[in-house]
Amino acid sequence: MMQFLYALPMAIVVLGAIVLMLLSNSRITLHRLNFIAVGFLSLSLLVQFLIFGQTGSDHLFENIFGTAFILDAFASIFDAMFTIGAILTLLINNEYFRSRRYFAGEYFALILFSVFGMMILPHAHELVTAFIGLEIASLNIYALVAYHKIRKVSSEAMMKYVILGSMTGAFYILGTALIYGAVGSTSFTQIANYIVSHNLQNISVLIVGASFIMVTVLFKVGAVPLHSWVIDVYHGAPYPITMFMASTFKIAMFALALRLYLVMFSPINSFWSEILQVVTIMTLIGGSWLAINQTLVKRMLASSSIVHTGYLLIAISSIGLGSELAAPVVMFYLMAYFLSAVGSFGILSFIASKQKKQMTYDDFKGFAQRRPYMAIMMSIFMLSLAGFPSTIGFLGKFYIFTAAIESGQILLAGLGILTAFISVYYYFKLIAMMYFYDSNETQKKFPVSISTILLVIISLIVIWGGIGTSLIPYVPGADGFLEIATQAIRSLK
Repeated sequence: MMQFLYALPMAIVVLGAIVLMLLSNSRITLHRLNFIAVGFLSLSLLVQFLIFGQTGSDHLFENIFGTAFILDAFASIFDAMFTIGAILTLLINNEYFRSRRYFAGEYFALILFSVFGMMILPHAHELVTAFIGLEIASLNIYALVAYHKIRKVSSEAMMKYVILGSMTGAFYILGTALIYGAVGSTSFTQIANYIVSHNLQNISVLIVGASFIMVTVLFKVGAVPLHSWVIDVYHGAPYPITMFMASTFKIAMFALALRLYLVMFSPINSFWSEILQVVTIMTLIGGSWLAINQTLVKRMLASSSIVHTGYLLIAISSIGLGSELAAPVVMFYLMAYFLSAVGSFGILSFIASKQKKQMTYDDFKGFAQRRPYMAIMMSIFMLSLAGFPSTIGFLGKFYIFTAAIESGQILLAGLGILTAFISVYYYFKLIAMMYFYDSNETQKKFPVSISTILLVIISLIVIWGGIGTSLIPYVPGADGFLEIATQAIRSLK
């Protein structure tokens, strides 16, 4: 019975997806379908909190699936992130999808099926299982990107994403085949044991296979030079899907990367350090260059997401060079970026629900006079993304640069600090447009809705994550989550 209880969060999500798929052609309004989807996700989240800490490092239904699924604190934390990300995506974009007639009931089913695929990734303890979870999540994302079927930009974005995504999926399968040919197993534990028992010179086939899998992961997180899809896909997708991809799906890919790096390839993770360092340098510089040259705010945020991938890759490469802080910092930075990305894309989505065009920097001129409270929240999210002190984004960057210095990567730490200063230009440019220009429109009252209330809460959490640590006893701050992340990393095996 305990095994069934541990599997219940994923079961609730996939059951909710099936129910919503069956209800998609009914007369139930989209507003109610949205809350049905949120209800299933909330129930799954509640069960996750109830069983959190009760699992050790057990395998789920071992007599049926063998060691394919693992239950540990690491996977449980990511499950909660995915579920919360989906809930926020549905609720914050409530105004947006109600203003667009092309949304239908299957939209909610696709979101939940995608979450189900993401939940498989941190639990996967075997390469084929991880691929199944990756494809379930990706196929639903492909459909969601082109959800606005009559919009050419969306269709083009989906085609580019499907073609390139399928190609990198083939890299993953080829890498898995090579590893299976060398080891005779796709289990993470058995692959790690095989690596330990052989010299580096005798496992060249395995290393080639692992490199192919790394190509797939780097593509999915948008690292340079595998980033060509990011800006166009984020631009072409509807705002809710862009938010979902930039925050929740990115977390899922780094969850897979962490388990691969810390479990399966842990004996040889230093082998890729120099490769990762080169990729990180290209990602930081390339992403910054792209972000500077954008005129649409949505494309700027898409470009900046590449830069944040670079920061995370600094921490990943630090793991292979012996930094004990690096792995928990990856989880902490994912949470910091998640909050800031959800908030910024959420405000764009709320504004876009009132108009039909893509927003440029010029469209935000005088925004602080028209929507003063929304401007304050947008400024908080921009400051956090830039790593400004007193925000959770600042602590995330601080921890990453500390891990880089701890592992001896002084060059990467310096480059990361430089690109953080460069990001001040394109993030503060938006703030300047909001506050340093006059508006011809009259000031509007703060719109009270589910979307705006959640945005206020997220902005307060962003500030609390930067300054709230240890201010109030028994109220968790940034250090508390970092400690939880540290314990989760220790549960890996």
